[in-house]
Amino acid sequence: MADLITVDDPDDPRLSDYIGLTDVELRRRREPAEGLFIAEGEKVIRRARHAGYEMRSMLLSAKWVDVMRDVIDEVPAPVYAVAPELAERVTGYHVHRGALASMQRKPLPTAEELLTTARRVVVMESVNDHTNIGAIFRSAAALGMDAVLLSPDCADPLYRRSVKVSMGAVFSVPYARLEAWPKGLETVREAGFRLLALTPDAKATSIDEAAPHRLERVALMLGAEGEGLSTKALMAADEWVRIPMAHGVDSLNVGAAAAVAFYAVATGRPES
Repeated sequence: MADLITVDDPDDPRLSDYIGLTDVELRRRREPAEGLFIAEGEKVIRRARHAGYEMRSMLLSAKWVDVMRDVIDEVPAPVYAVAPELAERVTGYHVHRGALASMQRKPLPTAEELLTTARRVVVMESVNDHTNIGAIFRSAAALGMDAVLLSPDCADPLYRRSVKVSMGAVFSVPYARLEAWPKGLETVREAGFRLLALTPDAKATSIDEAAPHRLERVALMLGAEGEGLSTKALMAADEWVRIPMAHGVDSLNVGAAAAVAFYAVATGRPES
């Protein structure tokens, strides 16, 4: 059972995991280095625990103590009860959901380990917007993608904003980082995957015509918002595919495009 500790000093060192949550550069450097991430909101905290992440501590405003009582009673980590004003001074923003938890990261699997059992894989290149990362993971979980592979410069899926937007789906889909780019794509191809690059280019095949849901193993490549996949990534793909557009629209937000493409890739779709 955790101890419920009332804290009224924003400089209390026990709250150090929660300092400056709005300072993106600070948190990008600090969280992976210290092996932690922040889960925000009751549902996300519960999903992180269900996924097997160990809790370091929890920060709650008073009205959330009863809501989280079962978690407080189950975990050995300290639970800090604070006033909303103090939480805002520590974190740098108003914590609307009133509940934060500092969680311990797990070691990441290798790409080779994930590819052994996967059949439907997402490959992201240079996607460094945390909102897009979270949205893509949420769609990947909902539409049955088996794993996510990240280029070395992709954003951290366990950054607070990514976790929040995904509603904890980042805990449901295993992911790994490719150590070299685009050379790492050879690892994917050697594992038996056909590399499909999603692009609005007119030379690309309509994703329905490509019929990826009929393929045994598919890796769908997604690029960053605006820039899309790099020339090197496109050249490394086996095939270019596009989502047909109407009304003169030339492209979709990468999060929306990912959801459409994941459905097209999913197995078990009804044949037209």
